[in-house]
Amino acid sequence: MRHKTLLCNCNRTMKMDGKTIAAALGESGEPRVHDALCRQHVAAFEAAVKSGDDLLVACTQESSLFSALHDDFGGQAAIRFVNIRETAGWSEEGAQSAPKMAALLAAADLPDAEPVPVVNYEAGNNLLIVGHGAVALGWAERLADSLSISVLITDDAQGAELPAERRYPVYSGQVTDLKGYLGAFEVSWEQANPIDLEACTRCGACVEACPESAISVALQVDLDKCKSHRSCVTACGAVKAIDFDRAGKARTDRFDLVLDLSETPHIRLHQPPQGYLAPGRDPLEQALAAAKLPQMTGEFEKPKFFVYKEKICAHGRSGITGCTKCIDVCSTGAITSLLKENRVEVEPHLCMGCGGCATVCPSGAMTYAYPRVADMGARIKAMLKAYAAAGGKNPRLLFHNGSDGRELIARLARSGKGLPANLIPVEVLHVASVGLDLMLGAVALGATQVVVLLAGSEAEEYAEALGRQMAIGEDILAGFVHAPGRLQLLKAAETQELARGIAALPALQPIPAAGFNFSNDKRATLDFVFDHLRAHAKPAPDVIALKSGAPFGEITVDKAKCTLCMACVGSCPEGALQDSKEAPALRFIERNCVQCGLCVRTCPEKAIDLLPRLALMAGVKQPRVLNQAEPFACIKCGKAFGTKKMVDGMLARLGKHSMFSQQGALERIKMCADCRVMDLMQNSPQSNIDEF
Repeated sequence: MRHKTLLCNCNRTMKMDGKTIAAALGESGEPRVHDALCRQHVAAFEAAVKSGDDLLVACTQESSLFSALHDDFGGQAAIRFVNIRETAGWSEEGAQSAPKMAALLAAADLPDAEPVPVVNYEAGNNLLIVGHGAVALGWAERLADSLSISVLITDDAQGAELPAERRYPVYSGQVTDLKGYLGAFEVSWEQANPIDLEACTRCGACVEACPESAISVALQVDLDKCKSHRSCVTACGAVKAIDFDRAGKARTDRFDLVLDLSETPHIRLHQPPQGYLAPGRDPLEQALAAAKLPQMTGEFEKPKFFVYKEKICAHGRSGITGCTKCIDVCSTGAITSLLKENRVEVEPHLCMGCGGCATVCPSGAMTYAYPRVADMGARIKAMLKAYAAAGGKNPRLLFHNGSDGRELIARLARSGKGLPANLIPVEVLHVASVGLDLMLGAVALGATQVVVLLAGSEAEEYAEALGRQMAIGEDILAGFVHAPGRLQLLKAAETQELARGIAALPALQPIPAAGFNFSNDKRATLDFVFDHLRAHAKPAPDVIALKSGAPFGEITVDKAKCTLCMACVGSCPEGALQDSKEAPALRFIERNCVQCGLCVRTCPEKAIDLLPRLALMAGVKQPRVLNQAEPFACIKCGKAFGTKKMVDGMLARLGKHSMFSQQGALERIKMCADCRVMDLMQNSPQSNIDEF
């Protein structure tokens, strides 16, 4: 243990076997289990602080108190906290939860993850309020003392009245585009109102002059009522604030914050960008949103959650689209296609760290960086090792988020039910980051089951993506002769749903635990997993059939159609398809193939098909020949420059074309590039040579 562990049974509400826990964690002796470390036994905490050791306190409820006491007692070492009450001790099976407590403590004792680059935000106080005139102007008046306000009225503003004092600009029109993030929003709108509210002196002369009463007190013209008398224009006079040719005029401006009071938000994403608040028409939600705005100005930073390796990205080649899985799953709109550059682009300011892109990426071009997969693997391994050392049997992992997932588990514990003793909760920033490498890796490390909890805050696309990943994983496990049910997606928003879902989980036995460490390279981790699963499978499979969409497989080539043009080789981002230097041949390394389909879409002869499967036999990492042909030798110099089939095909297709009717033109097709030029120079008329 790197930290000195302080245990507390929370006023004897938990049965805690300190000796078993200490032994599993490698601590000598039997640690004292306190009844009230935060109250009567605070002297024990003081003594631990003054010992100079790094501390691990098994309590999160009183973390603020312990942190303050740590400072008061002159603590210089590190202190961290772990919850074993709601996650283990408070349970119908709490008396059997010592192994789970040891697992949670072991994970909390691990070193901090390596630092990652940060993304910076710089937000001023320039706020745009968009919406119905009366409501937007009302909130503008309330916020004008703390923020620099601009208002965009999006309707005829009936019932609204412009402020008597001009403290902020007021515009009118319809939003045509709204994009950006905290500190860098760009908003475009078209003005429909003939009256420029910023040029207007708000004298009201136009309202008085209008014979149809088509102008509201908020100086919005109802064009359905207006009969084009233009008395308002005359009344406005030299001010020239009214121009009926202004309709449709476009304007764009930048803002730090946006308060969108429209009934339908202009940014309709499951997780909108930071700095954009869209509370709708609910007054309470509007008040809550308005209260947040002053706190969102200044300089902020967050981790850069992803690492993108462009070279192995299977998004596209030569303008042809391949994989779009990361774009399809992203709920923040942070990932966009740059097909002309054969890659995607991630806007780090929009990325909220869900990790869904890394989960669905078949090649590993997109990886999760905070925490890295290797760090998560070390955490899982430490948990399962400590659990086993404490005598635990048949461990299961429950991945959940740190918001409504954590609260749901806590509510289940407070209800008296709690989690089973062998169900170890693993908190992650977002459950969408739990990919196939983590799931199958956990099974290989000894987990009988991996359960991912969807507590309600997750976007539906993440639920679908996780379901597809689990289906692939279950097919693979079935190929290794394992009963179904090791990978489970559990949807529950209430404690009773959670309890029923857990009770319905099948009971399974673990396979022998592997000893490998996870790699940040997805394919490398999965290779370790497959090797371990195959070593313990009876019988050991050579090939496991998979469904369409799986990121493993081979390709089949119709040799009758294939001319070995090698367009597929140029399109393959993973190096799975290769040509041969020795002879005209198409070679394939199955281990590298991610079934992106770029080769299928690129092939001019439509000679390639995908065949999803997981090949495990020897040789899958070595190139094998899919098609080869007799080379064609240049009729001049004898050098091989293509295949006989390709040249014969060209001769057949071009033989009747008028451009090849001249003497010797078809013969040049049978020549290599150098000899073709020489023949053209020697045998063409002078005019053609000059032209050449």
